Amino acid sequence: MVNSDFIAGFPLFKDVTPAVLEEIAAISEELSFSEGQAVFREGEKADQLHFLVKGSLALRVNIMTKPDSVTVSFVSKSYECFGWSGLVEPHYYTASAYCEEPTQTLDVDGKKLMKILSDHPADGFMVMHRMAELISQRLRNSRQALLKTL
Repeated sequence: MVNSDFIAGFPLFKDVTPAVLEEIAAISEELSFSEGQAVFREGEKADQLHFLVKGSLALRVNIMTKPDSVTVSFVSKSYECFGWSGLVEPHYYTASAYCEEPTQTLDVDGKKLMKILSDHPADGFMVMHRMAELISQRLRNSRQALLKTL
């Protein structure tokens, strides 16, 4: 089982109450991936919110007019969040995540996390505010990367 003190170190969960951190820890698991392995693929059903524990990965999107995918962002900072589609409807990944090296992640059940956040609105507001900032940043990164390919 994942320890709530470990969860408290993730920026997305900064200042979340200890009781809520315990609930989040109970629905979390650590996973390991090898270099080149996909954590998830664009278009797949998203049911997990992911965090990088160790390693690095590239977020890539497919472009219909090009044969190859385009890397729109790298996730290389420990505790960085990715795969936000597991928390936000319509719950399909908008990019693929490929490991650039052996990688460890923390995965949190998205549906259960939303239930916890709605049961604790003050904590939920903080987390979802940070999630909106993350999505905004990724959108800017994606836009810049895509413009460079045109």
